[in-house]
Amino acid sequence: MGKRSWPPWWAWDIDLTFHVLERMADRSFTEADLRDMLENATGFRRDVVEGRWVVEARCGRQAWEVIVEPDIYTGKLAIITA
Repeated sequence: MGKRSWPPWWAWDIDLTFHVLERMADRSFTEADLRDMLENATGFRRDVVEGRWVVEARCGRQAWEVIVEPDIYTGKLAIITA
């Protein structure tokens, strides 16, 4: 995934939140699309909300931003929205 080192939570199992499930329906993308976006992500940065990250990705020819929040207590990466 490029030259930049990904944080340890990048390899954690994902947990889809209710909010992202709603966005999937609203924005016409599937869980498979989301997993593909994460698998082929090009970068990440801190979000404005503490503890969250913005993952830069693509779906088809469109640029997407996926908001994630690592949960150290469950060891899962919560997908907040895309």
